[in-house]
Amino acid sequence: MSNKMWGGRFGESPDAIMEEINVSIDVDQHLYAQDIAASKAHAAMLAAQGIITANDAKNIVGGLDTILSEISGGGFAFKRALEDIHMNVESRLGELIGPAAGRLHTARSRNDQVATDFRLYVRDVIDDADRALAAFQRALVDRALEHAGTVMPGFTHLQTAQPVTFGHHLLAYVEMAARDRGRFADARKRLNESPLGAAALAGTSFPIDRHATASALGFVRPMANSLDAVSDRDFVLETLSAASIAAVHLSRFAEEIVIWTSPLVGLVRLSDKFTTGSSIMPQKRNPDAAELVRAKTGRIIGSLTALLIVMKGLPLAYQKDMQEDKAGAMEAFGALSLAVRAMTGMVLDIEPDEARMKVAAGDGYATATDLADWLVRTLKMPFREAHHVTGRIVAKAAEGGLPLHKLALGDMQAIEPRITAEVMDVLSVEASVASRTSYGGTSPENVREQAKVWLKRLEKEQNPG
Repeated sequence: MSNKMWGGRFGESPDAIMEEINVSIDVDQHLYAQDIAASKAHAAMLAAQGIITANDAKNIVGGLDTILSEISGGGFAFKRALEDIHMNVESRLGELIGPAAGRLHTARSRNDQVATDFRLYVRDVIDDADRALAAFQRALVDRALEHAGTVMPGFTHLQTAQPVTFGHHLLAYVEMAARDRGRFADARKRLNESPLGAAALAGTSFPIDRHATASALGFVRPMANSLDAVSDRDFVLETLSAASIAAVHLSRFAEEIVIWTSPLVGLVRLSDKFTTGSSIMPQKRNPDAAELVRAKTGRIIGSLTALLIVMKGLPLAYQKDMQEDKAGAMEAFGALSLAVRAMTGMVLDIEPDEARMKVAAGDGYATATDLADWLVRTLKMPFREAHHVTGRIVAKAAEGGLPLHKLALGDMQAIEPRITAEVMDVLSVEASVASRTSYGGTSPENVREQAKVWLKRLEKEQNPG
């Protein structure tokens, strides 16, 4: 019995295992809206070019609208024997409108169909990611403004380094998210060209208008090379790369939340909304949401790696290997969407322990750099000498188990006689953060200014008029 998709070339049906490995409808059914939109644009173009009749095009579009309603409403029966979304739609279209359905596939191939559908899908994913990251930024900015003057320890090597403000720390992730959004925007610009009409690999002899279909689908232009149009998935790779970097940023923040919420550190608290308990230890409050954001980052990076490996050895043009481009990517994009929303929720939920933060900010002689800067600024001491003198003063304070601002002035003067009582004014954590007024610094004044700049920018994006 001839396979109805392959026509007369094949006389037997495929083996059951061949059907199983070849089928993709379980995954690409998620492209139904994009597939139908592309088919409607193609049908309209075929009619405009006189390749099919206007009546056939009208019936095709009407049938496609019916199918869209059926799938959206959950009443469409996907058939695995038909392999993919394209053949499932075409088969149902034939049931609805008869032989005219067969004319829809004129001057196209499943190769350019799937490339078009997936570009439309990824474009939608990018738009959704941008909106989610903008909401994440807004949450961060609102909390940064609220905590512009809340002092906390800043770390390098996970060791207390210098005092910063909690608002300043949050704004760091606003900047990272801005670059993430920029990478997605760049990827969107490059993917926004239409493969439709490239057909299997060589174009078509029919007098189609690829610019018309590109415009109808919101693409900037049709892709200029038919081989390239059907054979590359760099648009998916680039978007997965942007997603992976964004996920890494989220994961780093999630890791900080896990550390900060530990009773050993105790800098912040999460409410019941974003924590879970233990089945055996009633006292536990686990930051599971943050931990799962960390874990989902691995899935996203793994999807990028998997597709790179699929693509690395493929000659032009289309190869069936490329059917594996969608499952991992769709999972990754879904994981990123969930992670961004979870992190946004935690940002709005998190409550810093301001008293504990202030104490921790002064631990580990965090204002030692302020002392060295004072020696340079007031005594005109070369920084390397000031660094050495400060190190000796810190060692003296450590001997007595004292913070710097509690060390007696006489003990400091025994190491550097020119030090005056004025030095005490720079050794508190509040004075330290207040002094960091250089552009991009942690001073509360800077943080408020930057937060307000971001609020205006985000509001302008949301209301461009």
